[in-house]
Amino acid sequence: MKAIIVEDEVPAQEELSYLINTHSSISVEAIFDDGLDVLKYLQSHEVDAIFLDISIPSLDGVLLAQNISKFAHKPYIVFITAYKEHAAEAFEIEAFDYILKPYHESRIVTMLQKLESHFRRDKEQTGKEMTDKPEEMQPVTSSAAGTGRISHSINLIKDERIIVTDINDIYYAAAQEKVTQVYTRKEEFTMPMNITELCNRLPEEHFFRCHRSYCVNLSKIREIVPWFNNTYILRLSDLDFEVPVSRSKVKEFRQLMRF
Repeated sequence: MKAIIVEDEVPAQEELSYLINTHSSISVEAIFDDGLDVLKYLQSHEVDAIFLDISIPSLDGVLLAQNISKFAHKPYIVFITAYKEHAAEAFEIEAFDYILKPYHESRIVTMLQKLESHFRRDKEQTGKEMTDKPEEMQPVTSSAAGTGRISHSINLIKDERIIVTDINDIYYAAAQEKVTQVYTRKEEFTMPMNITELCNRLPEEHFFRCHRSYCVNLSKIREIVPWFNNTYILRLSDLDFEVPVSRSKVKEFRQLMRF
């Protein structure tokens, strides 16, 4: 796994490089202190991850990340910065993580472990999909393998931090005015978007918009309880909360659940 560091303070460059080399198998290919130099480098080099400060010369980290997010090959972006107010922007460009300075070594180690795990899983999944395609649909070269990103996870926001969360850990989501609350077994996250936007980011084979205010993970349904006006209440595994199915969604829900 190849990475670059973008940081304009030499002590911070050295510390981060040391932690990456010590606690992971990630190869630091280059270190930059200027945003424009990064764009020039990426024109002729591919990397899998970018460790990015926000306050850098020429082109700040957020604008740099917005440009990089449009590339065909999208590296994981990990912001490591002293500016917590940019967390929402980092979420919008689907940054892998957002770490605030001063950070603890343990926080970096946890992030590196998660990063390598996601990289291996994405690479394996992409390779499997390439193998499953009919021969005539496969590309002439194999260099494209691993350049795509598979949506096994979603970035959720909590306490101004971006938490990379496996989609299978999500139980349901509930609309609340202009934001959406997302619930896992133990945690609650507040997403700065409406529930339609959130549902569009979740795989439709696993999640169902059962109500205008609710979206549910079908694999977490423990019991389907008949309710008023031929509707249903869904009881979920491990949680006490009951999710409603609206009348307009009953037919589609019954087809999905095959009853």
